[in-house]
Amino acid sequence: MGAVTGTTLLVYALIAVIALVILIAKFKLNPFITLVVVSVLLGFSSGMPMGDIVKSFEAGVGGTLGHIALVIGLGTMLGKMMAESGGAERVALTLIDFFGEKNVHWAMVTIAFIVGLPVFFEVGFVLLVPIAFNVAKRTGTSMVLVGIPMVAGLSVVHGLIPPHPAALLAVSAYGADMGRTIMYALIVGIPTAAIAGPLFARLMDRYVDLPAINPLAEQLTEEAAERHELPSFGITVFTILLPVILMLIGSWADLFTTPKTFANDFLKLIGNSVMALLIGTLVSFFTFGKARGFNRETILKFTNECVAPTAIITLVVGAGGGFGRVLRDSGISNAIVDVATSAHVSVLVLGWLVAVLIRIATGSATVAMTTAAGIVAPIAASVPGTRPELLVLTTGAGSLILSHVNDAGFWLVKEYFNMTVTQTFKTWSVAETIISVVALLLTLGLATIV
Repeated sequence: MGAVTGTTLLVYALIAVIALVILIAKFKLNPFITLVVVSVLLGFSSGMPMGDIVKSFEAGVGGTLGHIALVIGLGTMLGKMMAESGGAERVALTLIDFFGEKNVHWAMVTIAFIVGLPVFFEVGFVLLVPIAFNVAKRTGTSMVLVGIPMVAGLSVVHGLIPPHPAALLAVSAYGADMGRTIMYALIVGIPTAAIAGPLFARLMDRYVDLPAINPLAEQLTEEAAERHELPSFGITVFTILLPVILMLIGSWADLFTTPKTFANDFLKLIGNSVMALLIGTLVSFFTFGKARGFNRETILKFTNECVAPTAIITLVVGAGGGFGRVLRDSGISNAIVDVATSAHVSVLVLGWLVAVLIRIATGSATVAMTTAAGIVAPIAASVPGTRPELLVLTTGAGSLILSHVNDAGFWLVKEYFNMTVTQTFKTWSVAETIISVVALLLTLGLATIV
């Protein structure tokens, strides 16, 4: 079978995405199996060599899970310890007291914006989801109202604000000033997170009804207060922010130490997201475990209990990565880029457009932002008067649009929040699209001023 090119590839990609949604949402097929089958059929129909189709899918699964499986495992253990000790309950109570029960959606977007600054979306998600479950339980509100502001806050800082790796790479590719980029990103990001998070969640809460029982929420919201005194707010916040602090130290290691020295390498090692979460989890065994009266056998039981419910999530997230890799290796991503670069638009909008199309094709915001920056940077360099800092923002905004079935974040939100595929599209996918469009419009508005 010969290779397929151009418009036909784009049509096949569209059919594959529609087929995934219908098979999972309407026919209730297992998402993991469906993603595997559709990925293989897409690779075959697009003309990929048959020997490469499964290899491509496996590479995508491996590339995705190499990071995310470790993050989900360690983050869930830390979350379980926080739940069993009553730490998540303590944070929930403190946030509810400070913001008031009617404003818990604002509390969640605020904490997500702060925690999300130095960490990947997935890391921030697993750190904060036990707190979201507890806030929802304590206030009797839906995970739509509490969870969507949380993921919106995490997503905005993931796509727009350095030191996130993709944003850092875009700053470098475009030759932007780091300080100015962060300042502009905060000006654009804060109102964007407010609109796509609390305001949108308040609207959607009326239309999306989630099941009364969420198995993962029950795992991460134990009635710890009856057995143990709650840990202090300070100890709880220290434990949950420890991985965040370590990652921040790692990303700024070159400022504190000379590159290539032992001290520099050590700071970067403990600042790696997996190592930072491992250290945080180990510390939690003391702060949330031993210090709360739990023995080693009990802590082992907690960590074993919490991993089982995440197994299917991990498989589905990996399969989404495999589907994205097949889209790339089949040439669909390149076909999409060709469409974008042939459109004669302003450089700021072009950066957004290229990132949008790569994001829709591959599912990865990081891949979309880094790839788009590489494509648009030479074009931007030839156009006088382009503000590179604003170009970082429009490219980042484009990389967040329309999260769907080939994005790991889509499946994390669906499975943890116990939503159907349709409900995930209505809430998470729309929230991501609002972030993308609002951030683009605000950045274009900013461009008329600065």
